[in-house]
Amino acid sequence: MRPIPSADDLPAYLAPLPDRVETTALRLAWVLVAVNLLGTLFGFWYYRFQLANSRLVIWPAVPDSPLVTLFMVASLVSWTVGRDRDWIHALAFVGNLKYGFWVVVVQLAINDVLATGDPYHWFLLVSHLGMGLQAFVVYRYADFTVPAVAVAAGWFTFNDVVDYFVPLVGDYHHTYFGPRLVNAGDHDVLAHDIAAAAAVGLTLLGTFLALAIRVRRLEHET
Repeated sequence: MRPIPSADDLPAYLAPLPDRVETTALRLAWVLVAVNLLGTLFGFWYYRFQLANSRLVIWPAVPDSPLVTLFMVASLVSWTVGRDRDWIHALAFVGNLKYGFWVVVVQLAINDVLATGDPYHWFLLVSHLGMGLQAFVVYRYADFTVPAVAVAAGWFTFNDVVDYFVPLVGDYHHTYFGPRLVNAGDHDVLAHDIAAAAAVGLTLLGTFLALAIRVRRLEHET
C-alpha cells in the first residue's frame, strides 16, 4: 500500500469531504475497488437491453455509470500499485462526479423519488450519490494535468453530444431511465431537457473543479 498523500488546504467546494473520511477511504482502497467492481457488473447487467439495441461501434458511449465506476477501479488500482495514469484519474474524477450526481438529479426531479418512495429508485439515488462523493477522494493522489483534464472533458462532452443532441449512430444514446425517459427518441418532454441540462452542467462542473484544484496547488507551490 502506498503512503497516503497529505490533504491539500483546499476550500470546501473543492474538497467537501472531511480529511478523515478521505484518508479512511484511501486506506480501504481495495474495498472501494471491490465495491466499484460490483457496481460495474450490476451496471452492465442493467444496460444489457440497451446495448443489445445499439450498434457495436457506439457501445462505449452507452453504459455511462458502469463505465465510470470501471474508471474508478482503474484509478484506485493504478495509484495503489504505483503506476499512476493522470488521464485515468481525470476520467474517474469527472465521470463519477458527473454520473453520480446526474442520477441524483434524475431521481429527484424526474422520477420524483421523494413522493413515490420507490425502493429501487431510492437504491439508485443512494448508490449514485456515493459515486459522486467518491470522486472527491481522487484529488488526494491525482495530478490533474491540463492534458489529462482535456481527455476527460473531451470524452464526456462527446457523451453529451451523442446522448442528447447529435445521434451519430442510430438513435440517441442516453439512458432509458424511468417512465418519462423510456423512449430515447422522444425529446419533446421536459424530462429530456432536465436530464440534458444536468449532464452538460455536470460535465462543465467536473472540468472546472479539476482545473481549479490544479490552480490552487500551483499557487501553493509558488
